[in-house]
Amino acid sequence: MSDLLLARRAALAGATVGLRHFAALAELPRELKSDGSVVTEADRAVEAAIRQVLGDARPDDAVLGEEAGQTGGGSRRWIVDPIDGTALFVDGDDRWLVLVALEEAGEIVVGVAVVPAQRKVWWAQRGCGAFEAEISGAGLTGGRRISASRPDRNGLAGSRLGVIPTDAELSPAERDLIAPLSAVAATAPWSIHAALLVARGELDLTVQVRGQVWDYAATSLIVEEAGGCFSGLDGQPRPTPGPALFARDTDLHASALQILKAPTTPPRLPRAS
Repeated sequence: MSDLLLARRAALAGATVGLRHFAALAELPRELKSDGSVVTEADRAVEAAIRQVLGDARPDDAVLGEEAGQTGGGSRRWIVDPIDGTALFVDGDDRWLVLVALEEAGEIVVGVAVVPAQRKVWWAQRGCGAFEAEISGAGLTGGRRISASRPDRNGLAGSRLGVIPTDAELSPAERDLIAPLSAVAATAPWSIHAALLVARGELDLTVQVRGQVWDYAATSLIVEEAGGCFSGLDGQPRPTPGPALFARDTDLHASALQILKAPTTPPRLPRAS
């Protein structure tokens, strides 16, 4: 089985487990981590299901997961965010994701993003483009290549901006961080993770104000393979902890970075859920 097919299988296995817990939210205990973010048994169960699939097929590979940390070693590392958007999940909001990526020699080469409650999946493999499909009882249907480009390209002032997390979750420091960009771009709501809407060509820019490697590994590759651009606000093109920027193309990305003018020492921001 190819790495891409394995990543999809693992992500969909996790999605199935996540949906079972999502259907019984009233019975789901919730805890707070030391950083104040929410964690549930669903997060742990989804990660365990993904690790089982990956471990059975690639026992020599390392796995880095948000809940269980890193196991194994070597130049190949699977990166797992079992429930990206736990705060959305526990509120019954259907925008949470399951994210699985593969890193080889420091480069993300495979990425899969599943939105289980909306029955949608995105994937990308380095050099092979980005794709989207619906999840059905028989598997995946309606698979199609996606593109971040749009024929009526406007400059920064005419761009559509998504901000992650939702407005209600933003801290004052995070609002200050994005204020220079939101002053010139039109902030837009997102019904699906805003970075995936950049990959689809429905948004021009997305700022994710907080995140860890597992929050960005899969979505960064999907956006890049759709023709878009990704980096931290310091310009680092590989996924690293902190705020990040997704853009439909390199020119818009450069303009947005210049507007944001990330400080040398970024403000202390809450950790992603």
